[in-house]
Amino acid sequence: LPMRAAGVGRTERVRRADELLEEVGLAPRAGSFPHQLSGGEEQRVAIARALANRPGLLLADEPTGELDSAATETVLALIDAVGSASGATVVTVTHNPDVAARSRRHITMRDGRVVDDRREE
Repeated sequence: LPMRAAGVGRTERVRRADELLEEVGLAPRAGSFPHQLSGGEEQRVAIARALANRPGLLLADEPTGELDSAATETVLALIDAVGSASGATVVTVTHNPDVAARSRRHITMRDGRVVDDRREE
């Protein structure tokens, strides 16, 4: 749908969707319905959908909030790879310190205010 709204033609939409599903490791599940996917697979589809129009900014709000540790690692590795490969800026919002530790920059908020802003070296 995002590609259609952007005026991308049908042939290009199908090609790009197939390419993105391959990139997130879900090409074999291309014909599956949402209720047939695991939580981790649903998150990977959401990432693919977010990348459909090749954005320069990817916002990930609690991308691992309801996932087990294995699915969390898969999704985080995918987000890292996507950011590196596309050059997109990735902003991840999380309450999980293990997820936050993977970022190069940490902005901590408390009661709606920034209380810390630091970069990892």
